[in-house]
Amino acid sequence: MIKSMTGFGLAAFEDQDYSIQVEVKTLNSKFLDLSFRSPKQFSDKETEVKTLVTGVLERGKVNVSVDFISKKEDELPIVIQEELFEKYVRKYSDMAKSVRIETPELFKLALQSPNVILSNTEKSDSIASWEKVKEVLENALQDCDDFRRKEGDVLMRKFRESLHLIEGSLEHIQELVPKRKERLVNKIKNNFSDWVKEQAFDENRFEQELIYYFEKLDISEEIVRLDAHLKLFAAVLDSDRSEGKKMGFVSQEMGREINTIGSKANDAAIQHHVINMKDELEKIKEQALNIL
Repeated sequence: MIKSMTGFGLAAFEDQDYSIQVEVKTLNSKFLDLSFRSPKQFSDKETEVKTLVTGVLERGKVNVSVDFISKKEDELPIVIQEELFEKYVRKYSDMAKSVRIETPELFKLALQSPNVILSNTEKSDSIASWEKVKEVLENALQDCDDFRRKEGDVLMRKFRESLHLIEGSLEHIQELVPKRKERLVNKIKNNFSDWVKEQAFDENRFEQELIYYFEKLDISEEIVRLDAHLKLFAAVLDSDRSEGKKMGFVSQEMGREINTIGSKANDAAIQHHVINMKDELEKIKEQALNIL
């Protein structure tokens, strides 16, 4: 099972007292990077929100947005600072008298003055309202987690397709290895047969150098290790947990073996399959960055 770190979740609640909507958006990140936007009466809840987010989403760049409206009859959506309003009225009236002008818009002017009207969200709300918001938040987080699972299923199919193609290329390389070795032996024989007859040299030393040369070009160990890495990556895909970091580490090891095969092969047919493997591996690496 794998999960994508890209997700979206939405949950809402409304009754005669409250209207609540919570939106959760996530992107990939190595750690939990939380951005919490809410009315001011819930600004002290960020630590609790982070705990809830960690419990469900674990990590990623997470944006949580809370919209909250209280519809209780004894509460207005605004707070009017009446004393401040009266001070503005007196001040503007005195200024108007000093310059002897009429002030027909005095009421409107004073009402629109700074800090006369404040948002009601600055008032502390009851514990009950936060509990309801938290319930909606938990539903939004679960919705986002479900989204991540669905995205993970899509990525799972892509991973398996790329693995299958790499395995196919590796099988072709294994089939080509004996033919490659035969070509190398024939090439050496043809190039050195005449020289060997004409030159005086130590045959034992020449044989040792030849063995060293073949060992240097041998790719059998790299093939075995790459095959093991492919099997490990497939096992990670089948794991009960989503292990994006482990997938990244394994894909790096796969890349090392593929690069070594390519550099040691010195064979056009094998290089063709190496290029195909590199192409599929780049797809895997890119997608693995977005796995939880």
